[in-house]
Amino acid sequence: MLTNVSRTSASLMIIVLLMMAVSPMEAQQQSLPASDEESRNRLNSSPRHGEWLKIESGGETINAWIVFPERSDPAPVVVVIHEIYGLTDWIRAVTDQLAADGYIAIAPDLLSGKGPRGGGTESVDRDGAVALIRSLEWSEVVSRLNDTAGHATALGAATNSIAVLGFCWGGSSSFAFAGERPDLDAAVVFYGSTPTALVMAQIQAPVLGLYGGDDARVNKTIPSAETEMAGLGKSYQKEIYAGAGHGFLRAQEAREGANLRASEQAWPRTIAFLESALGD
Repeated sequence: MLTNVSRTSASLMIIVLLMMAVSPMEAQQQSLPASDEESRNRLNSSPRHGEWLKIESGGETINAWIVFPERSDPAPVVVVIHEIYGLTDWIRAVTDQLAADGYIAIAPDLLSGKGPRGGGTESVDRDGAVALIRSLEWSEVVSRLNDTAGHATALGAATNSIAVLGFCWGGSSSFAFAGERPDLDAAVVFYGSTPTALVMAQIQAPVLGLYGGDDARVNKTIPSAETEMAGLGKSYQKEIYAGAGHGFLRAQEAREGANLRASEQAWPRTIAFLESALGD
């Protein structure tokens, strides 16, 4: 029989456990990639194994961040293509969330060797990264993405299934890269522009496009994707989130909740799409 003291202790313990529990809102946010503001904290607290790699590509060395899921069987690979700002902590946090969702996620720094003294994203500020991105040759971007994908799928912990997922400039690159690899299993385009009809004619993989409703610059290219992909008998799915702006997954705190609402819908949509295309 419990004494009054033991009952009190048990009650206090329950209260402590309840206070430590994650709220439903916090649990939902933990199932999303971190926002830009929370990315460093998420990376520092992640239980998953992430590491920097050096990958040879075209006679040069590129840096890449890879995160492994905690699972007992081989996992599909998702190559993450960064924004116009380069390989930031936020992109690294996205790879961590993809690993939490069961994938080997790898993000190459496509600015590797392009910055001052041969540096990459870390060697320049945001404006510098934008300028360097705009100087990249598409052929070199393709080569670096292919070599990154090849490195990841050759790992013992990986399957041969592979997808690309990109944001902003990386979203446009993801869509275009799908035309470069007939063996690609899926491409996810977060608020990226549509490539040319010639490129779309080469695409074999299903494509998912996710867009903010208040992003006319990008969204004006959606109709051509719908028309061309449908006319070619290719798979193109899209979602447009009302009130959300460009970059909504990174800036989840912005636009009076619209960006967060978009993120809460777009990320589960992404994972369901990847599961359908790659398996779990």
